[in-house]
Amino acid sequence: MLSIDYSLWPVGNLWIQVFSFLLLMFLLNVFLYRPIRKIMIKRNDKTNSLEKSIEDYLTWCEQSEKDVEEGITQARKEGSKEKSIVKDIAIEEENRILQEAGFLVEKKVGDARKEIDVKIEEISKALGNQIAGFSTELAEKILGRSIQ
Repeated sequence: MLSIDYSLWPVGNLWIQVFSFLLLMFLLNVFLYRPIRKIMIKRNDKTNSLEKSIEDYLTWCEQSEKDVEEGITQARKEGSKEKSIVKDIAIEEENRILQEAGFLVEKKVGDARKEIDVKIEEISKALGNQIAGFSTELAEKILGRSIQ
């Protein structure tokens, strides 16, 4: 059967194993666990900083979206106001042009009527003179003698 040597002096197997175990733990801690923990802490810090950056960018994006939406809304309002102003100006200009055109048409129609009246009067006088001449000539032909 196996027996455990618990002897304290000279150095026994148990104490050598305990010392070897503690030495191994110390060496693993110094050369393996600490660097891994440092790397993990750095990675955790970097992850946290990246998450914070992402949150900041998301907040910035949301704010930018709100600003863009507000800008679009404001631009639409200004565009609508500008459109109504331009439309009112165009209607006023249209009315002014139509009024001027109406005045010009009335003037041209008035001038044309005056011209027509003048021509009718000239033609009436010319025809009146010709009618008098024709009637005298006709009367002379009917009567067979000259009328003076």
